Amino acid sequence: MKIYTRKGDKGETGLIGGDRILKNALQIECYGTIDELNSYLGLLRCQINDNNSHSQLIDIQETLFTIGSHLACAPEYDKTKLPQIKTKEITKLEDWMDQMDQNLEPLRFFTLPGANVLSSHCHVARCICRRAERNLVSFNQIASDSNEFIISYLNRLSDYLFTLSRKVTADDGSKELKWQPKQ
Repeated sequence: MKIYTRKGDKGETGLIGGDRILKNALQIECYGTIDELNSYLGLLRCQINDNNSHSQLIDIQETLFTIGSHLACAPEYDKTKLPQIKTKEITKLEDWMDQMDQNLEPLRFFTLPGANVLSSHCHVARCICRRAERNLVSFNQIASDSNEFIISYLNRLSDYLFTLSRKVTADDGSKELKWQPKQ
């Protein structure tokens, strides 16, 4: 099997279920941004030495693949054939954040990204995640079927990535940079 098919040469792509749509459709933007986030998390994971965070990121990447598969479906495709996103995935993120928070100073101010390189990668991933969430909110306004847990998962994932940025900053002995608004 060759990796190229030439079917997309005119600006269309195929959805799971056989429908073809333009590559600039909002649905494609949604799962393309999820793919971008997943790839960036792979880069982040390659730089993390903490085994616990490393395995959490693998779990998150697997969940993002599931989310991408849901978003890549034609409207009439039976999504019950796919793995489902449920509250347990969201609860996992919350539990991981709670564990990280136990060893962090209470957050009393807004922080600027850039305490160290690894923390900065967490913030870039967080921003990609927020874009994916915004795209999905827009898509859900026009889509006939949506998984209510996907937006919740992405919302919680961006919180997780912020908390991870704080953890890797503390682990490195770096200082969080306090935002000081100009008067």
